[in-house]
Amino acid sequence: MYDLLGIGIGPFNLALAALADAVPGLNARFLDAKPAFSWHPGLLLEGTTLQVPFLADLVTMADPTSRWSFLNYLRAHDRLFPFFFAERFHIPRREYDHYCRWVAEQLPSCRFDAPVTALEWDDAAGAFAVTHGGAAGPRRVLARQVVLGVGTRPVVPEPLRGLLEPGRVLHSADYRAHRDTLAGAGDVTVVGAGQSGAEVLLDLLRRQDGEGHGGPYVRWLARSAAFAPMEYSKIGLEHFTPDYIRYFRRLPEAVRDRLVRQQWQLYKGVSGETLGEIQDELYERTIGGGEPRAALHPATAISGARRDGDGYLLTCRHTEQGADFTLRTDRIVLATGYTAVRPAFLEPVADLVDWDDRGRYRVDGDYRVALDPRVTGTLFVQNAEMHTHGVGAPDLTLGAWRAATILNAVSGRTVLPLPARAAWTTFGAPAAAAPADRTVPTASRSY
Repeated sequence: MYDLLGIGIGPFNLALAALADAVPGLNARFLDAKPAFSWHPGLLLEGTTLQVPFLADLVTMADPTSRWSFLNYLRAHDRLFPFFFAERFHIPRREYDHYCRWVAEQLPSCRFDAPVTALEWDDAAGAFAVTHGGAAGPRRVLARQVVLGVGTRPVVPEPLRGLLEPGRVLHSADYRAHRDTLAGAGDVTVVGAGQSGAEVLLDLLRRQDGEGHGGPYVRWLARSAAFAPMEYSKIGLEHFTPDYIRYFRRLPEAVRDRLVRQQWQLYKGVSGETLGEIQDELYERTIGGGEPRAALHPATAISGARRDGDGYLLTCRHTEQGADFTLRTDRIVLATGYTAVRPAFLEPVADLVDWDDRGRYRVDGDYRVALDPRVTGTLFVQNAEMHTHGVGAPDLTLGAWRAATILNAVSGRTVLPLPARAAWTTFGAPAAAAPADRTVPTASRSY
């Protein structure tokens, strides 16, 4: 009988495992189907950096004294001085992946090669029954509280779903495994205006030689009206604070859904540095009268796609002009994001979950999923609650804070104290508005 069992070991459940490691008497286990920890391996490209500062590691924003901090990782690898002299606030993405693997490999609560096949509610035991695989075959364990951290799955636009083929039409999640093949194609189209699309485009541009020859012709398509930078102002970033989560949760569902769509630039934009590097590559191609072997098409939606000889014919529509046109390309990379999905192992308890009218979890302030009253155990969720908690759900900035919130709820006490206020911004109307008749006497006014 475990006090806490986590399903999935991505950065968010790994953060929970790391923080839980310091809680005496808490019997925890975390399971993952993969053979070892890996974080977006298809986009671990040289030169790419994390979009959040290194302080947004697994633990620091909740417990900077933890042995599982990024700074302690550097110390363990004799790299504190090189890191200090590098003066880097944003670390290489490959380094973040290596840091997480370092933590996962040392935590005794983490088990890999353990795919979960079923989650059930056992009335007799008063606990969840979790069936998972492993080297010794299927095993059934009990847990009073379960945390779902199964991550998200790649989104593939409907017109392209029937065309997926390794090395030819693929999601950016698989890009690194096929980058050499794609670099040898004559024409590659990248779909999606986020950071992943920008990094794939930049990587392919750099496969062209200095004169712009060799390598593929690269095309960038996006439905958004512009290839826009991610919001990264000091006050704007306060949308990624507990304060904003508390405000967002109190809004009506229709308002929350509208805000998430409108706030795409908070979490789907491109870093200004990456956009600058793309501009620099294109500018270099014009020296001596040259032309870039690239094209950028915002406000473009793909309405149809079909195989055309050794390539593909895309039917597109410019969303602002209402004009239709076609493009032919040899290969397609879909940098079209990710979405939360309901895992198959959840089916045995699906009828016990109080889904909203769109089939999404109802999640409270401590990340508990609403369940049938006869279930006395607790089910938590991580990174499947954007509709209830806002744009910070997938962001690493809030990972340690959310894990600490869940850990306090699991423990039934304050294991890790959390700040009552973290933002300067007052989201929503002030708690006590000034009286309407509060005026300044004429004699004392100054202009």
